[in-house]
Amino acid sequence: MTPALYPVWQDLLLNFTQEETRIQQLWAELEAAYSGKNRHYHTLHHIQSMLQLAETHQVRAQGPLLLKLAIFYHDAVYKTTRNDNEEKSAQLACQRMKGLVLPPADLDQLGHMILATKQHQRQPQPDTNLLLDLDLSILGSGWLTYWEYTQLIRKEYSVYPDVLYKPGRRKVLQHFLDQEQIFKTGHFTALFEAQAKENLRRELDILAR
Repeated sequence: MTPALYPVWQDLLLNFTQEETRIQQLWAELEAAYSGKNRHYHTLHHIQSMLQLAETHQVRAQGPLLLKLAIFYHDAVYKTTRNDNEEKSAQLACQRMKGLVLPPADLDQLGHMILATKQHQRQPQPDTNLLLDLDLSILGSGWLTYWEYTQLIRKEYSVYPDVLYKPGRRKVLQHFLDQEQIFKTGHFTALFEAQAKENLRRELDILAR
């Protein structure tokens, strides 16, 4: 078990079940998924960073428990050769939570939140926008941290040669730059928007070489 995260998971799941064995089983599944040999950025460290960022900035979620569940499950399925990772992650989250005391409306919302991480478009539900901003916060980090992140992403896509990877990566970066705002909440826009755009443009310049 990952010492830093299991207590967070345990405290979260105790809101839905008192079965310690079930909590441990669900965690073991998540831990194995995020520890896959082909994962370099989308690991438990990414999950921990999102949770810490939410706590550090004391973000005010309308449904903090659902937000945490979405954080834990949003990259549970991640294969760079597929384009349905978000759908599979949402499906897994809803399947695993269905047997707990989670109302159908909350299950629907959980699935929707995870699916929204596919396109990162502004959503009508505030907590979904908050999840998106936490997920993309790395884009607004200092350049050295951002550059390390890009190298980890490249490792995850190592199956693809540069001739395929670079155009795909440029398309992703341009997708974010073409949006009116990368970040969907006022708080994270103020914190990260300017730096994120600078980082994305700088990476685009490097990819063009």
